[in-house]
Amino acid sequence: MWNKVVSRKRKALIWVVSGPSGSGKTTLCQELLAKKHINLARSVSCTTRSLKKGEKNHRDYNFISKDEFLKRIKRGAFVEWKEVFGNLYGTPKKLVYDSLKNNRDILLCLDVKGAQEIKKKFPDRSVFIFVVPPTEKELIQRTRIRAREDKEEMRKRLAFVKTELSFAKKYDYIIVNDDISQAVKELESIIIAKGLENVLHTN
Repeated sequence: MWNKVVSRKRKALIWVVSGPSGSGKTTLCQELLAKKHINLARSVSCTTRSLKKGEKNHRDYNFISKDEFLKRIKRGAFVEWKEVFGNLYGTPKKLVYDSLKNNRDILLCLDVKGAQEIKKKFPDRSVFIFVVPPTEKELIQRTRIRAREDKEEMRKRLAFVKTELSFAKKYDYIIVNDDISQAVKELESIIIAKGLENVLHTN
């Protein structure tokens, strides 16, 4: 009886973090991954877009050509993929399955459509967290900054933000990112608490 209690094992989970452009979800994920006691595997997505200033290949994304991306789609190399503003993004299948096989949680930073694909494929192994700025005004301001004063890009981004926000109710948790340190603490708390709950549910 004692051995059964103290040797409880939990199944690995896929943690999916989403949020509108400018919500700070990427920074939040980076801060979380830096915490060694959380011990999350990191997924590096593939994309066909160009590198931005300060980014590094294989660290921020695996930057590949469109032809190569399409070849990988045909090979079934992505667990999910989508097109956003004319660029392709995909999550490598092997890393996700290897993490689950080795019983290690993995963190995915995805848009809402990619998150829904993960939910379909791993309904019992995934947890979904949506990140938003503190106010709508700030969200719009951040979107404008990212649009770089291009009116057409601004229109597309604002329309996409509305689509993303409409998916928020499908997520398990919502974090308001007013202060990045506090937001990281909240995300960390969710992972710890959900991990304990997962242990109990697997016995």
